[in-house]
Amino acid sequence: MKLQSQEGELERLKQELTSQKELVKLLQQSLKSSQYDKYFAMPFTDELSKDHFHLLQQKDDHIRELNLLLEKKTLEKDIFQQEIEELKGSVEQMKEQLSMMIETIQAKDEVIMRLSRQISDYEQSSTLPGSTTDSPIQKDAEELNRLRDSLQGYKAQNRFLNKEILELSALRRNCERREQELEAKYSTLEAKVCQIESKYLVLLQEMNTPVCVNSQGPAQEVVNQLLEDALKVETIEHPEHTYIRPHTMSKYDIYGFQIIPEDDDEEKLVAKVRALDLKSLSLSENQEISTVVKWENYFASSVNREMVRSPELKSLVRSGIPHQYRSKMWKMFVNLHIKKLKEEMAPGYFQSLLQNALEKQNPASKQIELDLMRTLPNNKHYTSPTSEGIQKLRNVLLAYSWRNPDIGYCQGLNRLAAIALLYLDQEDAFWCLVTIVEVFMPRDYYTKTLLGSQVDQRVFKDLMSEKLPRLNAHFEHHKVDYTLITFNWFLVVFVDSVVSDIFFRIWDTFLYEGSKVIFRFALGLFKYKEEEILKLRDSTAIFKYLRYFSRTILDARKLSTVAFVDMNPFPLRQIRNRRTYHLEKVRLELSELDAIRADFIREREINPERRDLISDDDEDN
Repeated sequence: MKLQSQEGELERLKQELTSQKELVKLLQQSLKSSQYDKYFAMPFTDELSKDHFHLLQQKDDHIRELNLLLEKKTLEKDIFQQEIEELKGSVEQMKEQLSMMIETIQAKDEVIMRLSRQISDYEQSSTLPGSTTDSPIQKDAEELNRLRDSLQGYKAQNRFLNKEILELSALRRNCERREQELEAKYSTLEAKVCQIESKYLVLLQEMNTPVCVNSQGPAQEVVNQLLEDALKVETIEHPEHTYIRPHTMSKYDIYGFQIIPEDDDEEKLVAKVRALDLKSLSLSENQEISTVVKWENYFASSVNREMVRSPELKSLVRSGIPHQYRSKMWKMFVNLHIKKLKEEMAPGYFQSLLQNALEKQNPASKQIELDLMRTLPNNKHYTSPTSEGIQKLRNVLLAYSWRNPDIGYCQGLNRLAAIALLYLDQEDAFWCLVTIVEVFMPRDYYTKTLLGSQVDQRVFKDLMSEKLPRLNAHFEHHKVDYTLITFNWFLVVFVDSVVSDIFFRIWDTFLYEGSKVIFRFALGLFKYKEEEILKLRDSTAIFKYLRYFSRTILDARKLSTVAFVDMNPFPLRQIRNRRTYHLEKVRLELSELDAIRADFIREREINPERRDLISDDDEDN
């Protein structure tokens, strides 16, 4: 550190000396110039000619130029000297490095010499007779040679196996490609077969209804026999007389709903035609695999994370939840909407409600028992009084009637709970019912007055006039009240109004997004069949068509596109505002009806003639 400080002080003194030298040079130049000025300021004598004067000036100018050149050369000299010093320093460093490298090389030479001597000593000792180290060394050498031979053998075997694996992989890829081609061809052919069979059944039905009453004959008997054969349930009682048909139509679908009814032959034929069309559509689209892959990717990306709302999840739900994931997703959706409400309740809340409903008198119990067997008669889980589905449905409805005595029980709740029980256990189905009635739907939706349901029908009329003006004008022109049909759509969220594949897709989005979805799909159903309805020119034909047209829609993907794309924009704020507006109007109308009813009762009590009036039935009795 002291040496560094001395070097710094020396450098500073050198710089100061350089500056002093420059100052001296400047002073000398100014002195010379002042002397020149003094000399030239003297008056010229006649002896000194003008030529001599000009010569002196030229000499002075030359001297100045030489002085400037000298200064430049001096500066260049200093710069060159500095460069020489730097080069000398770098040469010294190179010399030091060279000496270090020489020392390193010498050290390495010594190490090499020492190792060479050790190797020569080792070789000499190994050649001596009677050496004690002969046997282990030879064994090690033999073992090394053996391992080398084994290695070469394994390498050759590995190359052979790799070649075989590549050939087998190529064969496997070719087989997979051929299998995919055959499966695609098979699906196409099966779809065509379903379409042909559907048309065949329709043709037989047309031929079975002759124009003339007395047109019975051999041809009609053949048609009847063909119809009977076509409607037979496929069994394997006589396997020797049957042929293998893959994907044969079973009696129930994957949800437990009966595909073909057993009572009415005409309805049975229509149901089978619809089932064949639906099967043909599913085989033609073949979209289920990609949907399952998308959901698997979603679950993989959200593992160990709580479910949150996102555009990605909304898009997936609108595309449909696969059957194997629906139970999990429905439970997550319900918990998403009522998580805070469930946290406020004590543990075992559902069991305590059920226990109270079973032990104490419940005014809703009688009506619940009457409606149990009428809930979903076409579903195998609710066909028998002793079936497990009936018992679970009874428990859910009794527990909810005890939770919400303002509603107790309303026809429609049984179908909502029954659909929930197809994928959820009793307690989760109970909370699903709570979510629908108390979170999604407006207040008084399932009370005795059905006030909320009436309001939604008026809101739906407004949306029809806005979204489907042609169809709405067509209904008004023919005086068709379509709310008589749509009222049940809203009350039970399309249960038994559309085919099972579609209403489960509707329920997927309904449990995630809320009641706004019902308006979307109700408009979508009418939009889907708008052109067919507009062709009808009679009010009776229109109303008859409206009673069953929703079950003729089979393409769930197209319906979802109509509901979620063609019906946009669809703000929730608009529905809330219209609900508020129509709620006040309906309440005012109900109050007027109550006043009229009260006046009628009061007048009947005052007028004895009216009070004594009895009906014809009472008089007969």
